[in-house]
Amino acid sequence: MTSELLPSIVAFAPRERTRALVKAAFPRRKCRIVFARTASDFGDAFKKELVDAAIVDVGSSHDDTWLVAALAREFPSAPFFALASLRAADGPAIAQCAELEFADVLVEGVDDGCARDLVATRGFSARFAEALRAPPIVLALNSDVQQRAWAYIVAHAGRRVRTVHLARRLGVTREHLSRTFAADNSPNLKRVIDLVRLLAAAELAKNPGYDIRDVATVLDFASSSHLSSTAQRIVGTKPASLARLRSVDLIQRFTRGHGRSRA
Repeated sequence: MTSELLPSIVAFAPRERTRALVKAAFPRRKCRIVFARTASDFGDAFKKELVDAAIVDVGSSHDDTWLVAALAREFPSAPFFALASLRAADGPAIAQCAELEFADVLVEGVDDGCARDLVATRGFSARFAEALRAPPIVLALNSDVQQRAWAYIVAHAGRRVRTVHLARRLGVTREHLSRTFAADNSPNLKRVIDLVRLLAAAELAKNPGYDIRDVATVLDFASSSHLSSTAQRIVGTKPASLARLRSVDLIQRFTRGHGRSRA
């Protein structure tokens, strides 16, 4: 797995003890941890890169703890996990996390060994890739090369995919890959890559905490204008409409003449 595919997890862990616990449970070679010491830093992390999941030390007495926890409603695409000792005194905090629709509770000293798997498998990238594991039938991506390429593309969860890296992964030249992928009137490779990026953009746009500029930034579009032009070219819609469209709607729009570049 390349570094760009490592799950990105933002953690609010103001106590040194919990920072050490998170570092041990989420080693660098397996995921990228971004530590935030304030609610402002925590919210800013979501605007800088694609965040797969969030961890909040709800046992902390820090003034920002519940400001951070409340962001679960602003960014529902990233599951929030409470970190707690689960003593009787933690009951009200856990109840408040449930009200804020946290995904789960990581129990200190109990879940340390499995915390990474619990979080990573429910993160945005993992869920996105699983939901699109099989190419939609209407795209008619049936060859081995097409399906292997599709798996690589959706694993990036909307982040930029370079065809040279994809070709290297498949053991072919970039020219051969592009030619064979688009054989028999199939969609162009680059257009399929852009379609998947827009599927991710549409999911992120449904977050109350994101505007289109934020979505463009975290998915590494050059600008919000680049996202806008891509949406017009690939699915024939304005980016402001992405939040209300389902994946099936976008795919249907794509199949209506947007799958191949015009000569």
